[in-house]
Amino acid sequence: MSKLSSLELRSALTLACVISLRLFGLFLIMPVFSLYAKAMPDATGFMIGLALGVYGIGQVLLQIPLGLLSDRIGRKPAITIGLVLFAIGGLIAAMSHTLAGIAVGRAVQGMGAVAGAGIALAADLTAEENRSKAMGIIGVSIGLAFLLALILGPPLEAVAGLPGLFGATSILALASLALLWLIVPTPAHARAPAAAGLGQVLAMLRDGRMLVLNGSVFFLHALLTASFVGLPLLLADTLHLPVNRHWELYLPVMTVAAFVMGATMHHMREVAQSLRIVTVCVVVIGLALLGFALSGRHLAAFGVAAAVFFSAFNLLEAALPSLVSRLAPEQLRGAAMGAYSTSQFIGAFVGGALGGIALGRLGPNGVFVCAAALTLLWLPLVVSGARRITRRAATTQARLA
Repeated sequence: MSKLSSLELRSALTLACVISLRLFGLFLIMPVFSLYAKAMPDATGFMIGLALGVYGIGQVLLQIPLGLLSDRIGRKPAITIGLVLFAIGGLIAAMSHTLAGIAVGRAVQGMGAVAGAGIALAADLTAEENRSKAMGIIGVSIGLAFLLALILGPPLEAVAGLPGLFGATSILALASLALLWLIVPTPAHARAPAAAGLGQVLAMLRDGRMLVLNGSVFFLHALLTASFVGLPLLLADTLHLPVNRHWELYLPVMTVAAFVMGATMHHMREVAQSLRIVTVCVVVIGLALLGFALSGRHLAAFGVAAAVFFSAFNLLEAALPSLVSRLAPEQLRGAAMGAYSTSQFIGAFVGGALGGIALGRLGPNGVFVCAAALTLLWLPLVVSGARRITRRAATTQARLA
């Protein structure tokens, strides 16, 4: 089994810090936003969901352009542009006193679309056989950022309020920028060997393998954002767990999820194995969402469902980008990761909007039932796509033999 070299390990760890610090800023508001937002003057179920998920629109506008730009001018300059925009958006949201103003700030934050270029940089700095390990390190760091945000969000909101949390996101973006330039190595080839033309990009986007993976991350983040429209309200209003004690549930849940990630990573070395894990995780997420809806007033049952949900979520966060980086053409890797991240954040926007609508009409439990129903659309896509990808890989190997 190949091990990460010292350069690959340093690259993976420092990029994980860059990506997770930015995402920590996004995650920080999630455990408290619904509770805070419902007291604002223009609060409705739809506006709460919109303000939570609207950053996905900003991501959609700039994710592919920044991915393509990173192929041309280098990953680090493109990531720098995104982090500066993210910091500006945090300041706009911090100074806003309505959900509409916060939604504008979140949209500008979303325009800091560095995920595609950042993951492409991680792929540039690691050998193909070690790429899933690097993505796993990044996935674990995202999980840790998520855990820390869930733990620290409520007490920090109590001290600084929601504006303080948004201000913290801007500070974290600037810290990520310092790490990027001071510690993250620069790839030997900062530019793509040949700039990809529009025809090549469109062909890549139409590739059935990319469509399956992009569709999967769309559903994954739609379900995550929709869930966080309902989760804080369910914990506070139905399970009667005070917001400053939500971390007591999330800490063991995310610890279990981290152990599951560690125990499963070695099964992601091959494409076929990764696809099987993706299929299982889709089923597991659907069942976990139903578990949220059916847990009633039983905190232990809710905790089990949460552990199952976030274990599957973390595995998919590692498996899907690794598959994209392995299956995309090298000269189009930045664009491919940009398209992948675009799909991810379209999902976040759609999930926030649909979650807000479901919250207004059906309440928190209805949010989870509707989210679970979406897995019935996701599962056939993954099953048929996995077969198509496996057949194509087998055909390619037969030709080479």
